[in-house]
Amino acid sequence: MTQIDNMAVKKLSPFKKLTSEQEHLVNDVLHFTAHHLQEDYPATYTIFGDAGTGKSVILSQLFDRLQKAARQDSNSPFYHTTNYFLVNHPEILKVYREIAGRLPELYKKDFARPTSLINQLDKRHEKIDVAIIDEAHLLLSKPDHYNNFYHNNQLVEIIKRAKVVVIVFDQYQVLRMKSLWTPGRLRKITNQYPHREYHLTKMFRMNASPELVKWFNTFTNDYRLTPLPTTARNHYDFRIYNDAEQMRQAIVRRNKAIGLSRILSTSGYPSTLDGGKHYIKEGRFKMPWDQYNYTATPWAELPQTINEVGSIYTCQGFDLNYTGIIIGPPISQIPATNHLQVNLDKYTDTEAFKKRADLTDPQMITRLEKRMIMNSLNVLFKRGVYGTYLYAHDPLLRHTLCQLFTRAGFHLPKED
Repeated sequence: MTQIDNMAVKKLSPFKKLTSEQEHLVNDVLHFTAHHLQEDYPATYTIFGDAGTGKSVILSQLFDRLQKAARQDSNSPFYHTTNYFLVNHPEILKVYREIAGRLPELYKKDFARPTSLINQLDKRHEKIDVAIIDEAHLLLSKPDHYNNFYHNNQLVEIIKRAKVVVIVFDQYQVLRMKSLWTPGRLRKITNQYPHREYHLTKMFRMNASPELVKWFNTFTNDYRLTPLPTTARNHYDFRIYNDAEQMRQAIVRRNKAIGLSRILSTSGYPSTLDGGKHYIKEGRFKMPWDQYNYTATPWAELPQTINEVGSIYTCQGFDLNYTGIIIGPPISQIPATNHLQVNLDKYTDTEAFKKRADLTDPQMITRLEKRMIMNSLNVLFKRGVYGTYLYAHDPLLRHTLCQLFTRAGFHLPKED
């Protein structure tokens, strides 16, 4: 058996043992796929699940079994089928291709970004049998000429070119207008075909208590601060910081001790795709944003990125051991309430909110933009396997978070 050592690769390895529920789901998808390969019309299978519920692990094993049968088992209904694994995230694609380089049944060319595959198939006038799509909430739902996508919707175009399409979807990881999805928008497409759905609910990534995960969700989904559960630190290193530099130093220590620990932040600080460095400053804290990663190694696993601040674009889909999260200027507390507000004028990720021809209602656009900002924070909240540290830019929010922490019976971190 091939040795899997890299942490990101290990997480998505086809050798990872599945739970009985996950095993049942993989078998159900394979049965569904085998049945619908015989039909003259496409079919879709959607797996719903929040961040950390094991969606990618399931797809990795599913695709490995599919390709092993396609290439090695002459008695299988999948023998000699043409199948692709798609993900619209360059950092995650690197991990899948690294896995493919170690296993005989998987080829690196089996893994692609959606636009590349669509354009290649059109050029060759070909179709495929099965498309498996990880992080389907990142699929483009409008044309993007900069990335050579000239159709209206990537999912629609993939379904046109495949007999069966299997996707995983998380509505709380929708982060850009060009990839605007809701369950309703998704089902408007998938319900046109024979389809099946499955909902994953168990959190696998974080060792955090269910009560702390719920607290994170209430923060981002309901825009509300609630008392911290007394279980917030049960078997999990959860901390609130009043000083961003103190938090950074703690993350550096964690990284030296066990590795894969990083500082992350929401938008709200200077950031321009001009090749230069742009810094996040919070008191005595000063660090540059993540730089574009031209290597084959994911950003989070490059040793030098301990000296950068990660964004949703470099950490989405990845596990980190410890995270130090900066809640930036766009998110603040409404004075004299326990409610949060999103300040769109302080959001600096201008690429996220490009206009869409199919959206004209200003109030709806505002709601969606605020939702995406909170989604980005939810993504950050759920990266840390063993610990999550928080610091808020807004002074009132920072003060309240510290109060909630001490009222739950915990002590604020001290300088070492």
